[in-house]
Amino acid sequence: MSASQSKWTAADLPAQTGRTVVVTGATSGIGAVTARELARAGAHVVLAVRDTRRGEALARGLPGSTEVRRLDLADLSSVRGFAAGWHGPLDVLVNNAGVMAIPEARTADGFERQFGTNHLGPFALTNLLLPQITDRVVTVASNAHRRPGVDIDFDDLDSRRSYRPWRAYQQSKLANLLFTRELQRRLTEAGSAVTAHAVHPGYAATNLQSGAAGAGQRLMMAIANRLVAQSEEQGALPSLYAATQPLPGASYTGPDGRGELRGFPAPAQLSPHAVDDARARRLWDVSERLTGVGFPTTLSR
Repeated sequence: MSASQSKWTAADLPAQTGRTVVVTGATSGIGAVTARELARAGAHVVLAVRDTRRGEALARGLPGSTEVRRLDLADLSSVRGFAAGWHGPLDVLVNNAGVMAIPEARTADGFERQFGTNHLGPFALTNLLLPQITDRVVTVASNAHRRPGVDIDFDDLDSRRSYRPWRAYQQSKLANLLFTRELQRRLTEAGSAVTAHAVHPGYAATNLQSGAAGAGQRLMMAIANRLVAQSEEQGALPSLYAATQPLPGASYTGPDGRGELRGFPAPAQLSPHAVDDARARRLWDVSERLTGVGFPTTLSR
């Protein structure tokens, strides 16, 4: 990335006229900003959300062409229903929705809720939509995946032996990066021009932190949001950049500031585990088994 690109902002978005984009979790935070700016640039933006009332309320205030469709990533039947209802080409899928450090809970299918919502849901959605995707997949990860000791616990993916909210979140974000890496490998092997990318927003002040387990943690993060975090608009820049700019497959984009907490889009740092092909392939195989969804045989080329 050149020096001139290092200060890339939403004002630099190229025209998106004629393109269709799905943004999951678009009712608030960086998802809402991503949807708004892509719609402003001319894309037809589909807000894929759990709460369609909130989605409709947001869509009414957005510029350009938008629509709202229901999607609950914590319920694989909802994921399948969304994909089955999709007809026609889809230029970009932005896997934005997620939960962070929440109290222990299960998805509709019985998976640990962070692993299910942040990884298994997007995994299934992406593979089910891939035959219609023509350009790229962008998945929102986190620099939390680089914390010491973070790995994929293949012996306890569901955290049934022990549940620690932050460690479960960090594992799910590492899973996002391993998914992106293996997805790109498979796309390349299949001869597809579709590319896979990952991003992280740094530390952005959103309502994601409000679901954290423990009142003390929520209070600390609320204070940090005021004193340290960058805005939702700034946090959405890596997603907007990866959704629209020419990038190599399996790219990872985050803020360029100290510790990748704040700043403008730039190549982000990956942990050694996040570039481990053996881990990526093993996680893919497990995810196929858990979701019942595999890599499609027909792709855009």
